[in-house]
Order: sequence, then structure tokens, then C-alpha cells
Amino acid sequence: MWFANFFVAGSMTMVIPFLSLYIHSFGNFTDSYVQTWSGLTFAVTFVTAFIFAPIWGRIGDKYGKKYILIISAVGIGISVFLMGFATNVWQLFLLRLFMGIVTGFIPMSQAFISTQTPKEVAGRVLGTLQTGNITGSLLGPMLGGLLADTFSYAATFKWVSVTIFVSALLVIFVQEVKLPLSKDKRDYQSYSSKEVILHILHKPVLLVVLVLSTLVQIAHFSIQPILSLFVEEINGPQNIAFFAGIAFSAAGLGNLLMSRSWGKFGDSHGHIKILIVLLFASGIIYLPGAFVTDITQLIIIRFLLGVTIGGIVPLRIAYIRGEAPLSMQGEVIGYNTSLRFLGNVIGPALGGLIAALYGFSTVFFFTSALLILAGLLMLFTWYRYEYADKHSVSSHSH
Repeated sequence: MWFANFFVAGSMTMVIPFLSLYIHSFGNFTDSYVQTWSGLTFAVTFVTAFIFAPIWGRIGDKYGKKYILIISAVGIGISVFLMGFATNVWQLFLLRLFMGIVTGFIPMSQAFISTQTPKEVAGRVLGTLQTGNITGSLLGPMLGGLLADTFSYAATFKWVSVTIFVSALLVIFVQEVKLPLSKDKRDYQSYSSKEVILHILHKPVLLVVLVLSTLVQIAHFSIQPILSLFVEEINGPQNIAFFAGIAFSAAGLGNLLMSRSWGKFGDSHGHIKILIVLLFASGIIYLPGAFVTDITQLIIIRFLLGVTIGGIVPLRIAYIRGEAPLSMQGEVIGYNTSLRFLGNVIGPALGGLIAALYGFSTVFFFTSALLILAGLLMLFTWYRYEYADKHSVSSHSH
């Protein structure tokens, strides 16, 4: 599953660096036309994914997650392969839209591994799985750019689809273990969608963990569209793609080094406690971004940010693993994914808007404030509903 995640994440990020250039190659368009359409074709995948993630999660809970993973990988593979034959922007747009419908491969594999893992080691295992996803996302854009320069944009799509079909093959050989992971009857009964939603609403901490998905993605993605422009402002126009690439990848590297360790810390000290610490730390690290004057400072900040943000995903999934019965995990993680995709759509639009109105440094202030607010919200909810409840129970029993 690690390798399947590695291939899928790599393939999906490979096309990001030249999506706008590919649209440009369809005809003689104005810059604003190309920017608008690359924004739309990029975002449409997240919009359809936002709608379909819980649906796939529900089907996976009912019929087995392995089948959904194979359908997803084959679907993504076909859509990427056909993108290599697109001759106009509409075809590309519709293919990206279709790709969003089947795009839940990575979150579904998190749900799949999560239901195959005992609660006690969930954080560490999910942190390890996350490294596959991150390594793919780090290498993807660099390899994609290389392939596009060597062959052509169209050929790159066709080559990339091959690795996605390989992921589908890998999943076919994975054995779904039917271990009784718990003695709790609730883990194996079936739930309606209404019951799943009520389960989430009755657990305030779980609800906030899901809402965090949107807030963290908005914070993380608000900087994405303007990062290369910001690099140009502080470093000049020479080798801009190269330096922007390093600034992008620095966060991924920090993420890669620490996500497994954060998961492990969470397993032993409590997932929510570590999550609160990481949210505050990320908010504080983002702040100096507003004052950087050279590229080295930016790269160091991005790296440290990766170190702290890296633990947030595995800790959230590990917490869900403990708080939702096994037979509704797929659907709950589906909502988690849906809310993440919502953040992926809002973040870049909001970041671009703030930068246009108030300048680049304001985006850093905004992101920093958002993460610290998220930390406060999580701290308050955890204190009120988990910490205080436990302690009032223990004081009564004394």
C-alpha cells in the first residue's frame, strides 16, 4: 500500500507544474484566459472529490475497501491516459472532473490500513503510510517537469497513467486481513448515513477534528498560488522555477522526516494533545514568513512548517480510528477527506485574493492567525469535553 500511495501521489502531482503550459499549447490564448482555465481545471477535481469522498467511503464500508481502491486507481489511470489525447481545454476540464469522481485513492487507503491496524499503533502505522504519499508528491512535480521537457506534455500524461495502473495491480495482490481487531459489537454492525452523521455530531472533539481538515488545508494552500511570485519578489527572476520548487519541496521534506514520529508520539501521549501542540507550533512558524528578505530564510521556514504540519494528518486519522466504530470508518474518513478538499478549493482562492489586495506578507499573517485559532478551538473543545469529563469522573469516584 505504501508503494501504491507513492505511485498515485506522484502521478497526480506530476502534471501540476505544466497544467497551465499544456492549456497554452491548445491554441493562441491570452494569459488571463490560460490562468483562469488552469485554475478551473485544477480546482474541478477537488470539487467533485469533495462530493464523492463520503459516498465511496460508505460503499467501501459495505463491500470492502480493496475493491474501491482498484476502481479508483483504474479510473484515475484512464482519465490521466486520455488527458494525453486532449485537443482542447473542454476535454481536459471534463477529464479532470471525472478524475475527481474517482480520486479518493489515498484517503481510502488510509481508511483501509486504519481498519487493519490495532488502535495502539494506529498513529505510527498511518504516519508511515503518509510518508509514501509525501515522497510521491515531492518527487512527482520534479519528474513531471523532466518528462515534459524530454518528451512532450501529451506523452507525459500517457507515461504517468502507466504507474497508476501499476498501483491498481499492487492493490490486487494485497490481502485484506479479516482479523477481529475488537470485541466490541458496535465495530461490526452496519450504520445508515444518518447514524454516522449523528455519531460525529454527538462527539464534539471528533467534529472539531473533522473541521480542522478544512482549516489546515486553507492555511496550507493559501500560500501555494503565490509562492513562486513571492520567490521572484525576494530573489529576482533568475531560476525562479527552480527556487520555487525548492521552497515547495522543503515543506515536504520536513513532513517526510517527522510524520511517522509524530504518529508514534500521539500513540503514546494522546493524539489530541500532540495535535494541539502542532497547530500552535505551525501558526508560530508561519509568522516570520511575513518578514523574510531572502530565499534561504523562506526555505528554512517552509522546512520547519513541514516538520510541524507533517503530524497533523496521521494524528487526525489515528484519532478517528479510535473514535468511530470500524464499520463506519470509511464514511467518517470520507467526510474528513471531503472537508480537506473543501480547504484545497478555498485556500488558493483566498490566498490569491488577500495577496492581491494587501500584499504577500499579509497572507502569512492570515495563515498564522488561522492556525493559532484552530489550535485554540481544538484546545477548548478537548479541555471541555474530554479532559474535564474524565477529571470530573475521577474526582467523583475518589
